[in-house]
Amino acid sequence: MAVLREHCPWDAEQTHRSLVQYLVEESLETVEAIESGDDAHLREELGDLLLQVVFHAEIAAAFDLDDVARGIADKLVSRHPHVFATDDVPPDLHHTWEQRKAVEKGRTSALQGIPEQMSALARAHKIISRARSRRVPLDLPDEPVEADALGSEVVSMVARAQAHGIDPEQAVRAAVRRLEQQVRAAETVPSGPGQG
Repeated sequence: MAVLREHCPWDAEQTHRSLVQYLVEESLETVEAIESGDDAHLREELGDLLLQVVFHAEIAAAFDLDDVARGIADKLVSRHPHVFATDDVPPDLHHTWEQRKAVEKGRTSALQGIPEQMSALARAHKIISRARSRRVPLDLPDEPVEADALGSEVVSMVARAQAHGIDPEQAVRAAVRRLEQQVRAAETVPSGPGQG
């Protein structure tokens, strides 16, 4: 990558911002490779995704690839004291992970750190997951649902929305904004005995 940055005009002019589209594209291609079940395809796409990490580390003035690798290694060790230290395995690994992450990053809300650029559906999923793992007192449905039935119902709802001139992404985005308001309101309610 260092040689490419020095000798290839295209590589030399790239910035973190100019590479965003490729990072997103390679991430999505990696998802497709995983879904295909083709190991050779997955290996190739993981290499393309790794190139994005290497490229960004090469561009950066404040850090290099070793710093990136050291940072993730340190993070994994600190968030797994039940593996790398003498702590017992916590009964709720997801909750414990989220609690450690919140403290480490100084987050005071379950909403902090959830990318705004996610699709509305993906963002809704992340907010609900985070709210549950952070034990935000929300009344969320939890009846069982089969993956195929869910997918079919979502597609059916999108078809109905399209037939009536409704942008489904925007409709879900508006519902997600309402969900965010509910999370914020629930987070400001003081915990009573037995809560929290």
